[in-house]
Amino acid sequence: MAPDEVVTITVVLLIIIAVLLFGFIIFIHEFGHFIMAKLSKIRVNEFAIGMGPALLKFQKGETKYALRLFPIGGYCAMEGEDSESDDEAAFGNKPVWKRILVVAMGAIMNIILGIVLMMILLGQQNGFASTTVVDFADNASSQATGLQVGDQITSINGYAIWSSPDMSFALATDKDSVVEMEVIRDGQKVTLKDVTFDAVENDNGTRSVVIDFIVQGIPKNLGSLITESFKQTVSMVRMVWASLAGLITGQFGFSDLSGPVGVASAITEVASEGLKTNFLAAVNNIIYVMVVITVNLGVVNLLPLPALDGGRLVFLIIEGIRRKPVPPKYEGWIHAAGFVLLILLMVVVTFSDVMRLITGHGLGA
Repeated sequence: MAPDEVVTITVVLLIIIAVLLFGFIIFIHEFGHFIMAKLSKIRVNEFAIGMGPALLKFQKGETKYALRLFPIGGYCAMEGEDSESDDEAAFGNKPVWKRILVVAMGAIMNIILGIVLMMILLGQQNGFASTTVVDFADNASSQATGLQVGDQITSINGYAIWSSPDMSFALATDKDSVVEMEVIRDGQKVTLKDVTFDAVENDNGTRSVVIDFIVQGIPKNLGSLITESFKQTVSMVRMVWASLAGLITGQFGFSDLSGPVGVASAITEVASEGLKTNFLAAVNNIIYVMVVITVNLGVVNLLPLPALDGGRLVFLIIEGIRRKPVPPKYEGWIHAAGFVLLILLMVVVTFSDVMRLITGHGLGA
């Protein structure tokens, strides 16, 4: 078999792995709703992975289980979720606190999955990076402008630093390579103004900060693995929120958004890049993308927007405060309108992804 054929087969295999992992992420999200509904004695009419025509379905007890054609979503259809029902086991007839748990559990399970996948990745490392400076590169600009060996970095431009990825994110999103840092030095909090870094020009015209200091290592053991996996997953959640805030404030543009096509392209790209090292590196790259996807799915689903879990939580919280529900027809209209807008956004984002593949630039670039 020719080398090119081997590479092609390997990439296809990696894409299949990625699709299966993506389906697993959807399964975990919907399973969160499902298991909490079952524990809350809520009737689940159908539990489905995928959308569109059913490839496989069977009935067990009160619930129909289905595997559907398109691996782009899934659902846990509960009795009385979107309409009134006299069934005692209907979603709408359960206490508000139980319904809040059912709605929130999908996102919570996604974030838990992120922690587990992060443990798989970090478990392959010999150790972890801290946030304490132990050395500098030759002629380091940051050292010349105030940073010292022994400084524990706690904030960059007001962004709290809890882990090494926090540092990378804060410096990567800086615009002029001059930052304000807060550090712990000799047990005291010290503010460093105008810490300067060198920057390099990227092929796409953007600039990247050159990190010119070295941080202390953290030995790997079970405790540090669990702690670091949790910290890095939390850091990723914070990055998602900061990126969403950046979209609102204009720090990031519409072209920075990606849909399923963009995600598939990214998976292919990171898989191909990993193959330059070995197959395991390619799989690890895909798993990292899956961590990003599952954390994004969890965080975005909690946004207080119609048609998302966060939008449903808003109505449940209002119900808990008012002691009576918002009329179902009004809530239904709002979620339906939100769903239409969400589909339109996905269509536009997908078109932007396709344009990016063809021309190298998405909409708004």
